[in-house]
Amino acid sequence: MKHAGKAQAAGLRIIFSSLGAVLIVLLLAFLAHKIGGFIVGLASTLGVLWILFAIFTFNFFRDPEAHVPAGKNLVLAPAHGTVDVVDETTEPEFMGGKCKRVSIFLNVFDVHVQNAPLSGKLVYHKHQEGQYLSATRSDCGTFNENVLLGFVPADAPELKLGVRLIAGLIARRINVWAAAGETVVAGERISLVQFGSRADIYLPLSVNLKVKLGDKMVGGETVLATLN
Repeated sequence: MKHAGKAQAAGLRIIFSSLGAVLIVLLLAFLAHKIGGFIVGLASTLGVLWILFAIFTFNFFRDPEAHVPAGKNLVLAPAHGTVDVVDETTEPEFMGGKCKRVSIFLNVFDVHVQNAPLSGKLVYHKHQEGQYLSATRSDCGTFNENVLLGFVPADAPELKLGVRLIAGLIARRINVWAAAGETVVAGERISLVQFGSRADIYLPLSVNLKVKLGDKMVGGETVLATLN
C-alpha cells in the first residue's frame, strides 16, 4: 500500500543513529576499562538504556494496515488517539468560516501514522512554524508548529474537510507524504508526526458526527462522521 514502511524506516534511522553513539561510548569504555569499574558500569547501563529506547522507538513507529470500512460519504478518523474536543469553531484559512471540530490527542503509545479521512483530492497544504507546547492542551494548534491539509471529498465535491496536524512538546517533526493536488484514497497513509501530537479535524456544519468525548480512534478505520 502507498507509503507503507516509511514510518518504520524513520524509526530504524533513529534506532541505528543512537546505536552508533552507544557503540562509540562502549568502544571508549573498552579501551579505558583499566581506568576504573565506573566507566565500565556506565557503559553497561547505557547499553541497557539503549535496548529499552530501541524497543520503545520501534513500537512508536509501528505502521499497521488500516481496515477501511465500506460505504459512501464516510469520514474516517485520520489519526489514532482519543477524542478530547468536540465543538464548533471558526477555521478561516481553508474552511472559510464556521465548522465542526473534532480533536484527537495522540499520546506516545498511540500509532503516529495518519491516514486519509476520505477518498478525494488534497487541494491545500500549509506549514506553519510555531512553538512546542504540550499537545495535551486543546488550544495548542493556535501556538504550535502545525500543518493544515485541505481535502475535497470525491463523494461530495461541493464540501471541504480540513485536518490540522499539530506538533507537541516532544514532537519536532511533521512528515507529510501526500502532496497538494494528489488524489488520495480513504485510509491510505498520508503523514507521520513524531512523539506525541494532536490532530484537529474540521468538518462542514451539515455532517452527522458519530463520535463523542473519550472515544478511542483507530486511524483509517473509525467512522468519525457522515457527509450530507
